Amino acid sequence: MPGLKQVAVINRNTKEIARWPLTIEGNFPMALDEEDHRLFIGTHQPPRMSVFDTSSGRMVAALSSVQDTDDLYYDAAFKRIYMPGGEGFIYVFQMSGPDHYALIAKVPTAIGARTAGHFGVAGKGFDRFYLAVPARGNEPAEIRIYTAQE
Repeated sequence: MPGLKQVAVINRNTKEIARWPLTIEGNFPMALDEEDHRLFIGTHQPPRMSVFDTSSGRMVAALSSVQDTDDLYYDAAFKRIYMPGGEGFIYVFQMSGPDHYALIAKVPTAIGARTAGHFGVAGKGFDRFYLAVPARGNEPAEIRIYTAQE
């Protein structure tokens, strides 16, 4: 709920709704790591990748990130978070523990390319990240495909 600076959380068992207040603004894309009880949230102002403990609602980490993000993906096989942004990069964060994250790559893309999709099959060696690149000038729109590696 970006306008209210909060996240609404629904307990699947009790159906109760809790609201976590945020000190960050423009929260938009989210991804979930159920195994480690972590929720990843991308924000616009300032550009951040924030990590919340889903058991308590406490923010455990906040890292500077790519500007103008539209999507955010958690890759359980590699313990990575992929965050594309309109400024022309995909930021890749590595998890080394539930409360420890580091930016490991800024993959150059194209200005305005912020819409993406991630498809991974755990243990099968098939992991792809798809990025939509909008048409610019004489360049047509395209889909770029990236492969995750160690």
